[in-house]
Amino acid sequence: MHSPVSVELSCGAGPSHVVLEPGLPLLLDCNLGASDTPFNVTWFQDGQPLPLEGDDYLQYLANGSLLLLATTKDEQPLQDVEGAYSCMSASALGALSSRTVNVLLASLSTFHQEPSPQTVRAGGTARFECQIEGVPSPVITWEKDTVPVPEETRFISLPNGVLQILEVTTEDEGAYRCVASNSAGKDISHEARLTVTTGSTEDLNRLVIVAPPQNATVVLGHPAVMECMAQGHPKPLVSWSRQDGKPISTDVIVLTTNLVIRDTRRHHAGVYVCRANKPKTREFVTAAAELHVPAPPVILQPPDTVSLSRGNTARFVCNSSGEPPPVLQWLKNGQPIKSVRRVKTQSPGCIADNGLGTACATAKLTVIVREGLPSPPRHLSATPYSSTTALLSWEKPEYNADQIIGYSVHCHRAAGLDNVEYQFAMNNDTTEYHIKELLPHTAYTFFVVAYSPMGASRPSLPVTVEMLEDVPSAPPQLSIASTSPTDIRLMWHPLSSQHSRGAVTRYRIEYSSLDQVDTVFSVEVGGNETQFTLRELQPNQAYRLRIAAGTGIGFGVPSEWAQHQTLAHFNHSDMIFAPTELKVRVRVSTLNVTWHPSPNHTLVSGYKLSYREVEPEESANGERTTQTHTIRLRKKARYHLLTGLVPDQQYEVRVWAFNKQIEGAAAVWKGSTDKPVDRTPMRPPPLPPSIIQATANSSTSIWLHWEKPRFSNVRIINYTVRCSPAGTTNASLVSYRTSSAQDILLGGLKPFTRYELAVQSNGVDVVGPFSSTVEESTLSDRPATPPEELQLSALDSSSVLVSWRPPLEPNGIIVNYRILYTGNLSQPEHLWNSLIQDGSITSVEIQGLSSGTHYFFKLGASTEVGPGPFSTVKDIHTPLQKYELDIHTVTGIIVGVCLGLICILLCMCFCSAPVSNPPSAPHRELSGSLDSTSATPQNRRGGCPIPSNMPECNDSHELETLMPPGSQESGQPPAGAPEEQSLMASANAREGEDAPAPEPKVKLCKGRVLFQKISGYSSYVFICQ
Repeated sequence: MHSPVSVELSCGAGPSHVVLEPGLPLLLDCNLGASDTPFNVTWFQDGQPLPLEGDDYLQYLANGSLLLLATTKDEQPLQDVEGAYSCMSASALGALSSRTVNVLLASLSTFHQEPSPQTVRAGGTARFECQIEGVPSPVITWEKDTVPVPEETRFISLPNGVLQILEVTTEDEGAYRCVASNSAGKDISHEARLTVTTGSTEDLNRLVIVAPPQNATVVLGHPAVMECMAQGHPKPLVSWSRQDGKPISTDVIVLTTNLVIRDTRRHHAGVYVCRANKPKTREFVTAAAELHVPAPPVILQPPDTVSLSRGNTARFVCNSSGEPPPVLQWLKNGQPIKSVRRVKTQSPGCIADNGLGTACATAKLTVIVREGLPSPPRHLSATPYSSTTALLSWEKPEYNADQIIGYSVHCHRAAGLDNVEYQFAMNNDTTEYHIKELLPHTAYTFFVVAYSPMGASRPSLPVTVEMLEDVPSAPPQLSIASTSPTDIRLMWHPLSSQHSRGAVTRYRIEYSSLDQVDTVFSVEVGGNETQFTLRELQPNQAYRLRIAAGTGIGFGVPSEWAQHQTLAHFNHSDMIFAPTELKVRVRVSTLNVTWHPSPNHTLVSGYKLSYREVEPEESANGERTTQTHTIRLRKKARYHLLTGLVPDQQYEVRVWAFNKQIEGAAAVWKGSTDKPVDRTPMRPPPLPPSIIQATANSSTSIWLHWEKPRFSNVRIINYTVRCSPAGTTNASLVSYRTSSAQDILLGGLKPFTRYELAVQSNGVDVVGPFSSTVEESTLSDRPATPPEELQLSALDSSSVLVSWRPPLEPNGIIVNYRILYTGNLSQPEHLWNSLIQDGSITSVEIQGLSSGTHYFFKLGASTEVGPGPFSTVKDIHTPLQKYELDIHTVTGIIVGVCLGLICILLCMCFCSAPVSNPPSAPHRELSGSLDSTSATPQNRRGGCPIPSNMPECNDSHELETLMPPGSQESGQPPAGAPEEQSLMASANAREGEDAPAPEPKVKLCKGRVLFQKISGYSSYVFICQ
């Protein structure tokens, strides 16, 4: 067995990948500087501890090193040996973890691309290409007719597997193949024949770049090739330059007309431009391509060792660089941590990882603890009030609670790494705190520390609570493509947790044709979907589309309208469909574009990708004002990385396929790059202002005053004021103002509205937290809008019911409503009839109107400041008056007529009967009623007896009936009148009533009958002979 290859694992620089070749063992040394001989070394493969007893492919050495074998004892390859290896070394001061190294087995894949047959005119150029992958990178050589190609300057073999043959002759005809080899083996491609034709060379005279450079991504330390093969007569001159104007590095080799970089470094990255000039002319052509150089991370600023008393905050700064930017992870004693706190001694470390490798750094934290401090606060609880606020409450410490001078509340996100911890201080007279400005649907961990003059207590037991959901703060990034004349396919990436602000349960897609923008169709899909196809659309029709994401609370803001035109109806065999599954991964200055081939990719010769900046005003006028950059890609290209973009800028990306005859339909994506991340060292934020006072200045403005923080640890340059309507959850209603003074007049507010105000201090490149909020209401004003929904209803010919709703913007308390109405619309307003109603009333009946008249009404509202605008005029017709009979009147008439007829019959009976009037008989009143029970037998036989005291017929008597019964005429005749007789007396006596009811009066008269109705009762007068 050969001597092993040794690789040291530490926090310093080192290789990120190591190849384990057959028969050549690999020795991994764990050297973390803890001691000369590490103890308690633990090895990890892919993050999992390795078995302590070893295995077929690994052996533990006495010094803690790990020996890896590529094959078993019987020389069989071992695939399990591959992985990411790291070690952790423990000591009395803690544990340290090393960087990670990726161990790869030597391998050689099959050919991804093999040479194709070529037919070239004599004097032209030929090009063959092979593509194969392997570890280590295979060396590719070329053979013609099974022998190596001639070592002539016309034959150029490039490291990327390309063979170029310049100024082809008939002797170059033959079968060409490539041979790829590395430590894992050797492979030979299929043969491809080169045919050389003779004849007219007119086609060779035109200047053209037959093999332009291609965009490439080359890992740091690997070779890179920028190919540029030009053709023309006379022979063109090829030169290279950088698009950014920088000179090409001196370590770049120009091989004939190609650029070759043997050992790629970060400074090689950029856009290279190839220019081919026809000699002695101004004719030239250019082609450009970008070289992207990813690099493993490097620690630029390691954390410093810190020693602090308990209760203080230890801050560790760890800055790194790499391409792509690495992700930073903090470790405590070799294990990932969420925050660095609450331990007496520990060894924090940071590890930066970007997929190409890792880098690490360590530091030591020592905490000094004193005696006689308060015990930790107890029974801490956290209750979410909304998506951004939570209420914390706790109990005082069990011991030394009387010495407490204050508390500090600590808050940080429970998930993720390198989370910022926020602290809030308060006096000892409270045991609760209302925390605001948290992130929706995010888990937070809280703990509380008590302070005494001696120092800080141990932290309370932490509690973790998840905030409530909210609507998404941003829409998904939308990609659009058409695969048929009647379909549009939409694709999008799921929202990040920062933008989703909850679990996305559904997406809503809205679309309409451009010629019918008012007719918007909508469709909803599930929250786990990332694409949807709209079908049965019109061919060759322009549509606009947008998408919005929704949580359980509701939908967020939709995306900007994107336009897309469906394909026209034509022969599908002659058209190239758009690529499918177009998706873009967004970073600060890069867009990683990926796609799947077009459905009819057999017609495709290659792909083109264009991108351009989208200006905000384009959404309104649709005009393109920025330059479009187009990149030509190979047929097998499935991704492309756009770099050097502007952060936080909206871009439009299009990808389409093409061949020699036509260009296909494009798939479109529109979205924005991420905002830049500030990686400057974290500075302590300034404290918020104190004693904030708000005073209403007018109906649209509020004066806000504050004082500087009592303690200032940084220089404050200005203040930011946050202003929002009280209780709002709509972020669009929140405004921010900046003031360099300690007061500000907030204008442009809504009248009679309560606002929440808060102030934060701003230092140099650092901002502090917002203060607690104060509330103040603007003064009232006149109503800005008239009363709503004025309704008119005719009750009868002379009255109308007017109803309404309060104004939409009352701008204060409505104290009264003013109703104006008239029958003549041309009259000036001051001549209209006016009616004032209390502000709590929303309907009134207008009486005394004329029947059959056209009336006009309008309504206005007033606050204590004054009246607002009137509503629009509404009209109504009062109906014509109809005669209506009173049921009481009709009943009285009927009863009166009946009684009159009865009295006439009685009168006739009295007048026709013989009368005896003894002179000596005194006059007496009639007793009894008209009932038959009070009559004599003679009366019952039909006679008409006359009382003995009845005067002669020439005397007149009056019969009067009062209706209704029970009512009594106010002016009755004297009780002693001999002519009057009660008709109801006997009836009342028989019923046993204590007091007689008012009685109808009967008077005998002569000759005629009189009738009169007097308010509620009827009077009848009979005159008889």
